[in-house]
Amino acid sequence: MCVTAVESRPAGIVGASQSPSRRPIGARVMAFVALTKPRIIELLLITTVPVMFLAQQGVPDLKLVLLTCLGGYLSAGGANALNMYIDRDIDALMDRTSQRPLVTGMVSPRECLAFGITLAVVSTLLFGLTVNWLSAWLALGALLFYVVVYTMILKRRTSQNIVWGGIAGCLPVLIGWSAVKDSMSWAPIILFLVMFFWTPPHYWPLSMKVKDDYARVGVPMLPVVASNKVVARQIVIYSWVMVAVSLLLTPLGYTGWFYTLVALLAGGFWLWEAHGLQNRAKAEVTGGKLKEMRLFHWSITYVSILFVAIAVDPFLR
Repeated sequence: MCVTAVESRPAGIVGASQSPSRRPIGARVMAFVALTKPRIIELLLITTVPVMFLAQQGVPDLKLVLLTCLGGYLSAGGANALNMYIDRDIDALMDRTSQRPLVTGMVSPRECLAFGITLAVVSTLLFGLTVNWLSAWLALGALLFYVVVYTMILKRRTSQNIVWGGIAGCLPVLIGWSAVKDSMSWAPIILFLVMFFWTPPHYWPLSMKVKDDYARVGVPMLPVVASNKVVARQIVIYSWVMVAVSLLLTPLGYTGWFYTLVALLAGGFWLWEAHGLQNRAKAEVTGGKLKEMRLFHWSITYVSILFVAIAVDPFLR
C-alpha cells in the first residue's frame, strides 16, 4: 500500500518569531534530550542489561555495563532523532506528536539532523573502542534498520511496518550478549525472537487507540486498514508465539526454575489480557470500553518482569 506525502506543517506551529537558537538554554537542552525519546530507551536498556547477567551467569563487569548502556543510549537516541527529522511532516499533523521539538520549533531540522548523525558516529566509536566491534556493528545496524528500513521504507507503505520494523528494537538483546561474550549463542537469538513477537501485540493496542491520528496522515498501521476483530486476532496469535518462544530458554539449559515460573505466570496473564481484548473486539465494543490500552501498559510491565527474571535466575541455580 503506497501513501502520498502530506503537508510539511500547519501554519503557526513551527517557525515562530524567535529562531530555535534564541530559545532559553534550559528549554533547548531539554528539547535535545526529548529528541532521543528517553522513555523508549529505558525499555531498550531493560532488555540489554539483564542479558549481560545471563551471559556472565552472574554479575558482569560494572564498567562494561555502564559503557554498554551509554553506547546503547547514544545509538538509540541518534536513531530516534533521525526518525523525528524524517517524520517531522506527519508529526506536525498528529495529536500525539504535536509537542515534539521540531514541531514546536524548539530545534531546527538542520540541528536535529546533525544531532542524530553525531550520536550515531559517537555511539559506534564508543562501542567499538571500549566494548567490542561486534557490539558496535550490531548497534549501528539497529540504528540504520530503524531509520532506513522502518522509517523511510516501511512505515508509510505497509500495515506490516511495525512487524518488520520492530527488528531494530530486538537487537539490544544481541548487543547485551555480545558485549560480554563478543560472540553469539542461541540464548540471545531466542530472546531476540521473544522481542520480535512481542513488538506487534505491544504496539498494535496503542495504534488502535490513536488510529485516527495515523489515518489522518496516511500511515497504514494495521488498525487503520483492518477492523478491531482482525487486529485483536493478530495480537492473540503473536502473543501465543511469544509466550511459547520465551519458554525455550529452560529446556536448552540457559535458565532454571525461577525464570520458567515467572515466564509462565507473566505470559499467562498476558494471554488473559490478549484474549480479553479479542473477546471485546468480537462483541464490537468500541471507545473506552474496548480497553485496548490495558494490554499496551501490561506489555511494558511484562517485558520488564521477564528480563528482571533473566537477570535474577543465574543466582538461584
